[in-house]
Amino acid sequence: MTDNTARLDHVVLWVRDPVASADFYEKTVGMEPVRLSEFTAGEVPFPSARLNEETIIDLMPLAMAERMTMLPASAESAGHPVNHVCLALPADDFDALRTRLEERAAPVSDISHDSFGARGKARRSFYFRDPDGNVFEARHYD
Repeated sequence: MTDNTARLDHVVLWVRDPVASADFYEKTVGMEPVRLSEFTAGEVPFPSARLNEETIIDLMPLAMAERMTMLPASAESAGHPVNHVCLALPADDFDALRTRLEERAAPVSDISHDSFGARGKARRSFYFRDPDGNVFEARHYD
């Protein structure tokens, strides 16, 4: 039986270099690349990074912005300021992500406690940027 509960399917980020972004999301954030070899072979227009079995982040080449015609003025969304995307992780994955970011000298914020989110108050959270300046929050709940 199909579960049709509402959930987040994907987020699309504009990126300068999808291959470099896929490398960052795989090696630093710990996400699995999706369609990367197909992208590098020119078979698909963009790769993605898998957060979990239900959610991916599409790594859309910024060069495609002018060809985005599915919605009037959609090309203007390139570089549009999204405040941040939040990743909820188990505590061990949260700690491992912070360690990998620090090993790569990626800027990270201080750790906050008890910030409100979809599941109530998160025990800990922090912010970081990807190579294209997109801001992410990582958090874990008890």
